[in-house]
Amino acid sequence: MNKLLLSTAMCLAVLSAPAMAQEVSACLITKTDTNPFFVKMREGAEAKAAELGVSLKSFAGKVDGDHETQVAAIETCIADGAKGILITASDTSAIVKSVQQARDAGLLVIALDTPLTPGDAADATFATDNFIAGELIGKWAAGTLGAEAANAKIAMLDLAVSQPTVDVLRDQGFLQGFGIELGDPNKWGDETDPRIVGHDVTAGNEEGGRKAMENLLAKDPMINVVYTINEPSAAGAYEALKSIGREKDVLIVSVDGGCPGVTNVKDGVIGATSQQYPLDMAALGVEAIKTWADNGSKPSPTEGKDFFDTGVKLVTDAPVDGVESIDTTKGAELCWG
Repeated sequence: MNKLLLSTAMCLAVLSAPAMAQEVSACLITKTDTNPFFVKMREGAEAKAAELGVSLKSFAGKVDGDHETQVAAIETCIADGAKGILITASDTSAIVKSVQQARDAGLLVIALDTPLTPGDAADATFATDNFIAGELIGKWAAGTLGAEAANAKIAMLDLAVSQPTVDVLRDQGFLQGFGIELGDPNKWGDETDPRIVGHDVTAGNEEGGRKAMENLLAKDPMINVVYTINEPSAAGAYEALKSIGREKDVLIVSVDGGCPGVTNVKDGVIGATSQQYPLDMAALGVEAIKTWADNGSKPSPTEGKDFFDTGVKLVTDAPVDGVESIDTTKGAELCWG
């Protein structure tokens, strides 16, 4: 009888003991694992995951635009029981079906840097205001040229033919900042302003920037303003201009704010760049997944916006009146890569 009572008591003790906390796991899916922007994003995610006790798995496309690898990564994350996914989508429209499958499976999906199309296809977006990033460099370029902005010959070095949201927002922000009337603000390439020599795509890398610059110089060798989607493509554009002796008389502007880009601003390769903060995006994203796992709360957007704005600053050593900026010394303190 005593043994029976003891056995019953032990069973009740086991049943009433608190359940062991389930490990929270998360996935980070970036466009590539070589671009310094995504390298820093991964570092931010890994550091925050270690701090919060979150198990993090990282995935990346082979190149920018590798949609299929990102789809496979989402499927792996669902199968592994992840609580959430952070993603910088290569194809912001095509990825939506896979994202919805993850959300239907109970995962929190957060877009980093690049909003999905439509934006509410993700549970939340943590990003630079990419339109403002473009607008800042557009205003700076117009202000630097002054009256000569009316006679500018502009090369637009974009990202991809598929025109992901980050590509469109930066491009259209630049044009508006420069004072050019937009066509459909949801795409680039339909503007009618004669100052635009043309658009070409770079895949966001140096070689792509060089080739795109060469193509547009073939259309008009007197281009004097170059917009670039990011700093690797800006470096490629500079090399193309240097090969024909034009590197000193052309304004190049960009978006990123990585340490190599800030150095290029200091050295005169790039006139101005809009600095983003990918480490913050990823760290905040991991925090949001942990909160979701703990209590089911989703992150809220910045007031007045449909996403969480992680900030942007213009970096230049040639400031323009009316355009707030920081110099390369400060930019180097805040840079990444």
